[in-house]
Amino acid sequence: MMIDTGAVGSLFDSLRADALTSPDQLRELYPPPNPNALRKETDHLTEETRALIGCSSLVFIGSADIEGRADVTPRGGPAGFVSVLDERTLVIPDATGNKRLDTMHNVLQTGRVGLLFLIPGRPTTLRVNGRACVSARPELLSQLTPVGKPPVTAIVVEVEQVYPHCPKSLMRANAWRPERWMPADTQPTSAEVTLAQLDVPGLTIDQIEEAERESLRLRYE
Repeated sequence: MMIDTGAVGSLFDSLRADALTSPDQLRELYPPPNPNALRKETDHLTEETRALIGCSSLVFIGSADIEGRADVTPRGGPAGFVSVLDERTLVIPDATGNKRLDTMHNVLQTGRVGLLFLIPGRPTTLRVNGRACVSARPELLSQLTPVGKPPVTAIVVEVEQVYPHCPKSLMRANAWRPERWMPADTQPTSAEVTLAQLDVPGLTIDQIEEAERESLRLRYE
C-alpha cells in the first residue's frame, strides 16, 4: 500500500494532516448507537459480571503514563485469579514477569486502568475501567490467588465503568477456531522477533530459543 506523504515528514504526520479533530466530525460518519449499547454500561459489578470475572483466566490491562503514552499488557493465571472484593473493587495480583513494571509505573503516575477480561474458548469479553492504585498491604496479598509465587504487590481497581463487550471481534478473528489459524511456519517465531529487536552482534536464534524454553519452564518463578 503506497500513500503519498505530499511533504517531508513522517507518514503519520501526513495522514494526520486531514484527520478528524472533533467528536462531532466522528459522529457524522456513523449512525447513532443502539440504545442497549448505552444502557448496558453500569458503574458496578452485578452478580453475573462477578461470576464472569471468576471464570476469566486472562485479562488485558490498559494504562498510560502522565504524558499520555499508552501501554497494554496481558496478565494470566488460574480462572478467577483476579479477586472481586465487592461490587466496586477488584484486585489483580502481581505475577513474575520481565520486571519492567510498566503497568505499575503508569498506575503510580495516573491512578487509572482499563481492563478487558477474556475466557478462553468463549467470545464473551468484559470491559472494566476505573481508578487504580498499587498495594503491598500484607493482609490483602495473603487473600489473593497466587500466580506461581505469592504476589509482592497487587493492583487495586475501583470500578467506575462495566461494559459487556460485543463478541463480534473474537468471532471475526476466529480466535478460538484452530482450523482457521495461520500455519505456524508462515509466521515469524518469538525467537526471530526477539533476535531482531535485541540486535546484539553474535547472538543466535539457538541462544534465544534456549532462553525462551528456560523462561517458560520457570514461568512461575
